[in-house]
Amino acid sequence: MDEALAIECIDLACEVNNTDHHTQMNSLDRLIVRRGQPFTITLHLQPIAHFHNGAKVNFIAKTGPIPSVDAQTKATFGLSKFISRTCWSATAELMSESTVSLTVCSHPNAPIGVYNLILDQGAGVGLGDFVLLFNPWCKRDSVYLASEAEREEYVLSQDGLIYRGIPKHITELPWTFGQFEPGILDICLKILDENPKYISDAALDCSERRNPIYVTRVISAMINSNDDKGVLVGNWSGEYEDAMRPTAWKDSCTILRQWSHGGCRRVRYGQCWVFAAVACTVSRALGIPCRVVTNFGSAHDSNGDLLRERFYNEFDENISDDSIWNFHVWVESWMTRSDLALGYEGWQASDPTPQHRSDGAFCCGPAPVRAIKEGELTFKYDVPYLFAEVNADVVEYIKLRDGRVFKMGGSTTAVGKLISTKAVGRDEIEDITHNYKYPEGSEEERKVYEKTNHHNRLTQAEEEPGLHIKIRVTPDMQIGSDFDTYTELKNNTIVTKTCRVMFYAQAVSYNGKLGETCGLSEFTEINLGSTEGGKVTLRLEYADYSKAITQDRMIKLVALLIDVETCEFYRATKTIVLDSPEISVNILGMPKVGRNLVADMALQNPLPEPLENCVFTIHGANLTDGKPITHKVGRVGPKEFATAKVEFTPKMPGQRKILIDFASDKLHNIEAYENLIIYE
Repeated sequence: MDEALAIECIDLACEVNNTDHHTQMNSLDRLIVRRGQPFTITLHLQPIAHFHNGAKVNFIAKTGPIPSVDAQTKATFGLSKFISRTCWSATAELMSESTVSLTVCSHPNAPIGVYNLILDQGAGVGLGDFVLLFNPWCKRDSVYLASEAEREEYVLSQDGLIYRGIPKHITELPWTFGQFEPGILDICLKILDENPKYISDAALDCSERRNPIYVTRVISAMINSNDDKGVLVGNWSGEYEDAMRPTAWKDSCTILRQWSHGGCRRVRYGQCWVFAAVACTVSRALGIPCRVVTNFGSAHDSNGDLLRERFYNEFDENISDDSIWNFHVWVESWMTRSDLALGYEGWQASDPTPQHRSDGAFCCGPAPVRAIKEGELTFKYDVPYLFAEVNADVVEYIKLRDGRVFKMGGSTTAVGKLISTKAVGRDEIEDITHNYKYPEGSEEERKVYEKTNHHNRLTQAEEEPGLHIKIRVTPDMQIGSDFDTYTELKNNTIVTKTCRVMFYAQAVSYNGKLGETCGLSEFTEINLGSTEGGKVTLRLEYADYSKAITQDRMIKLVALLIDVETCEFYRATKTIVLDSPEISVNILGMPKVGRNLVADMALQNPLPEPLENCVFTIHGANLTDGKPITHKVGRVGPKEFATAKVEFTPKMPGQRKILIDFASDKLHNIEAYENLIIYE
């Protein structure tokens, strides 16, 4: 047997290779490459060594604890004259008697993970380890994304905006994904190694990592911790004193580091946008194009019939065991679907929030967005569940004490409205509802509903004879202020109607969970002549609603109208989001790498009472050393300004986003951001 090749040193050319493979933001001292794309390393030989450039030279690339050629976790390949981009291949060029340049290219369908590369010239010589990721720049990779602008947004961008609220009052949550921050890639790979499928059959799990469909399902299951050693614990109780409030998180890296450094102990607490944001970070880190999506008015269908029946007692209390969330957040990942017919590639929806079991685990998706639109409920994975979230019908009834049940009139619940994501290259909202649903009333919509036996409204009713009720609000509803809301009534009949009206306000969370009443107009009797209208006013006062509202700052208005003669019930609802004060931000200094910048911030207290424990926090990828920087302000009186100046030092050039957060005892979740261009 030939002796092992005597190598003086190996230059993995990390800076050049990582830059070519769009991984330079991860590290410049570790080889991180993408599959299906060549990389070049240099061997510096000892004087006595001789490199045989020919048939005797072979290479071995292997990953996982049990490498296997059959499982595609081990590849053996020799030298070729030319690099092949369809299989593992290598070429060699003698640069001098003691220098050899090796170019290696992985299979475009190779499993992702940490690889060991070995040169076998009679005896094996380790050439070093490298990390292999999915490659959206490679046409043969199943995550290939043709648009450079979209690759910049959905793979390389380390920050973004998540949308919350209600369709008429959408708020932006700036979020740092930070997929290239130090240590994050290793944590993402660790998540794969902690998943139950790896623990039960590591060889099979590592082999399946060649498939982004499989990896996306693992991510969906592992971001929540309901039945594994996953990352986050969900909590919608409103009780968070023993850990972090879901609304306090502003970046994924803090969560992932806490999970990893804590021995994979689950992090408390998360809600839907937190689960989605962390899933987006992990997906982008591994090379899967990913974006965060918000569905306003999200139904949760438990029995698969696409119909949500909600029952109320005569005090208008919801006695159903279901909910319609004001908004819900999931992710979409880009990939081909070789397991399905052509036409269902592209964006795939998956939901890491633990609500739905799929194949025994709390995960959901990936479901082709087109399959949701077309009503293809038999397609993998979990299409019926996601279809219901954007399409389910809601029918409301009132149940009296004597057991009689009446269907509500005048009540409509919007499901699947303004499905949204951040626009490519712009800090603007993009409406992608058309990707999930055909226009209401269209012929295509009718065909989808026939296919799914859907009970949806196929025609839009004109204003029918009878009583009508509607809620209206004023434009100025800032937290801390008192303001009026109105119920408008209309008698669209030819006779006079005697009606009883109740109008009240109740705190509500984003997931539809109701809290305390914070405003009440008792039953009022009104006589409405034919075609006449009326109005009931309800004033909401800070002294009342401040004790009831949650971190979401949402209030649900409910108006109940009863026709005294016929005992017919009519109901109207509207959810409002209280406006929050704005943070004024001014960035001082020259935006250059290594130069100190100062974030000069101010916020006026809008409340008629002092704020205690006021804190400003700033953070941003490659701006704040991978962790938030806080500045305590203390007490701020009514209408006074909280101010702070915080220094930070950019570490890398390029377009960056600095995120700012303000929190106090009575006012929190106030966010702002500034875009920066950092120069060399």
